[in-house]
Amino acid sequence: MADSTSQDQAQPRGFELLKQHTLAHKIDVALWTTRLLAVFFTFAYFIPIFGNPYNAYYKVLMANAATSALRLHQRLPGVSFDREFLSRLLLEDSCHYLFYSLIFLYVAPVTFALLPVFLFSIIHFSSYSLTLLDLLGHNSWWGARLLISLVEFQSRNILRLIAFSEIFLMPYTVILIFMGRAGLLTPFVYYHFLTQRYNSQRNPYTRNMFHELRMTVEGLAQKPSTPGVLRNALLSLVAFTCRLAPPTRPAPAQ
Repeated sequence: MADSTSQDQAQPRGFELLKQHTLAHKIDVALWTTRLLAVFFTFAYFIPIFGNPYNAYYKVLMANAATSALRLHQRLPGVSFDREFLSRLLLEDSCHYLFYSLIFLYVAPVTFALLPVFLFSIIHFSSYSLTLLDLLGHNSWWGARLLISLVEFQSRNILRLIAFSEIFLMPYTVILIFMGRAGLLTPFVYYHFLTQRYNSQRNPYTRNMFHELRMTVEGLAQKPSTPGVLRNALLSLVAFTCRLAPPTRPAPAQ
């Protein structure tokens, strides 16, 4: 009994345990920090009480780029300059979102572009925050735990919303050209990003959302009440989108 008591006293608790975890998992804590920054600067963009909102917009994208780079370092720690490494790099979701950040860093602020970054940051920040709260004690910060539970409960809907926003940013980048807020190459570069998301092996939500949208549009076109002109326009839109869809990559061998 005495030995058990002494072991409990020797076991680090609370902030001491959190400190040890931070030292042992530096990259994970750094990822948690960059995601927190992305969330903070998103709020600073919409509620400009901490400075220039335009600066906050670009800081969100830079925080997301830092997150993506750190995650790539975790997933592909050994860098090599060969075709195989490049193929593995392009398959990583983190590479896709590093690419995404670079696309919108070089155009005028696009509020809609912050939505996927903000939502992804919320999901992953909440998940790791729960790990950190567990280190502090199961009864600590119950209010934060409640908010995290709400995020986790809605995670599937959040991921679907992210996929929806990724898709509708494609035609929006074309509109940005006519508004003088993006260059001619922006839609072509974004299309490359979207094809990467469509072929993602770790996150099928963009591919699934394309399928859901196709079923919805085709269902609307087939309704008897739909005018013929609108029906033809909707079916033409579906056919055009299907022609742009990249071939699905086979899943990597396990």
